[in-house]
Amino acid sequence: MTQAFDIVIVGAGMVGAALATGLGREGFSVAMIDRAPAPTFDPEAEPDIRVSALSAGSERYLQSLGAWNHILGMRATPYRRLAVWDETRHPLSNLLPRTSNRVEFSAAELNAAHLGHIVENSVTQQGLWQAAEAEPSVTVLAGSGVSGIAETVDHATVTLENNRQLTAALVIGADGAQSRVRDMAGIGVTRNQYAQQAMIISVRYRGQVQDITWQGFYPSGPRAFLPLYSAGSDYPGESRASLVWYDSSQEIARLKRLGSDALMAEIQQGFPKELPPLTHIESRASFPIARQHAKQYSAGRIVLTGDAAHTINPLAGQGVNLGFQDAQCLQNVLKEARRAGTDLAGPSVLARYEQQRRPANRRMMLAMDAFYHLFSNQTPPLHLLRNVGLGTARALPFARNYVARYAMGIDDELPAVIRQLAARLPGLNQH
Repeated sequence: MTQAFDIVIVGAGMVGAALATGLGREGFSVAMIDRAPAPTFDPEAEPDIRVSALSAGSERYLQSLGAWNHILGMRATPYRRLAVWDETRHPLSNLLPRTSNRVEFSAAELNAAHLGHIVENSVTQQGLWQAAEAEPSVTVLAGSGVSGIAETVDHATVTLENNRQLTAALVIGADGAQSRVRDMAGIGVTRNQYAQQAMIISVRYRGQVQDITWQGFYPSGPRAFLPLYSAGSDYPGESRASLVWYDSSQEIARLKRLGSDALMAEIQQGFPKELPPLTHIESRASFPIARQHAKQYSAGRIVLTGDAAHTINPLAGQGVNLGFQDAQCLQNVLKEARRAGTDLAGPSVLARYEQQRRPANRRMMLAMDAFYHLFSNQTPPLHLLRNVGLGTARALPFARNYVARYAMGIDDELPAVIRQLAARLPGLNQH
């Protein structure tokens, strides 16, 4: 039996589930496919090791989808301050005050309640699944992946691994960085592998839940603190957090081999002194990091979104926010196409989506790479430049708030100084 839909979405992660919900709310008939079963939430379980910093812009989008209240009903931690500083030692380090190379962004300075929320990926995904399943025109098909996609002049046929077939005017690939849909569409990628890897460590620490997330930059890469929630009555006086340690693959491999006590000692010694005293390591994982960009966002009746279209350095946790921006844009483009009576997979329709999203995604790629190249080294001129830059940002609230508004999803244009820096760095303007 073959079922007909307006749109088939392959991949029911955060971005795919958001698109399914948004398109369903617009009245499209949507099938959302994922090999994995529905996500679950256990309030007593340890936190998901994968977390994201959801911007204020993403929160507004999730509210519009009816998912945000589901998320808040599970777990979400607001952060009101974000701090960045340089930990690289140099001959004048002991003579300069520690605040000279530090910049802090504050929600209060922007007249905002918060800068964003730290949320476990599984919590965001489950909130979106609940919103999607509440839409009558959305059909969730979990437990089977896609084995093939065939196209005709007026539709695409998606064959699942269980031999079920679906037809649609448009197939959306939201199946992540290793997208099979992208491969089936014959779309290539440009990829730049970074020398670093990232290690994520879920911890408990002594103290109340903090309202600040921070990153200290070392020559080997940044080390970041993301606050989570209270550890509860089982661990009185303790809270949970996610730590991120960027370093060479050899160093990350060494750290992963350590026992919990030895790793905790390394973290307390290797992280900035702002790190609260740790009491327990709950879980750890590592992954390579890369910048990847699809050579085109669509081919025939297939279009890509989220990590299937682009991945960036996870330096500031912006990846999922970019994916949500893709989803909002594609949703609006498809709504306009239907209103105009145009084929949802018409070349002009999908070109309009790419024309809006490719430059925006590339700007964020350039910004993250600019920070990566600027901070992950000990070159004296760059060391001076970044300290001057941090000092300037600290001294000029207008410039500092401009950056904060961009990171929060309020403004969509990078500050000029970041654009100029990115333009001068090698290898950043090829894609």
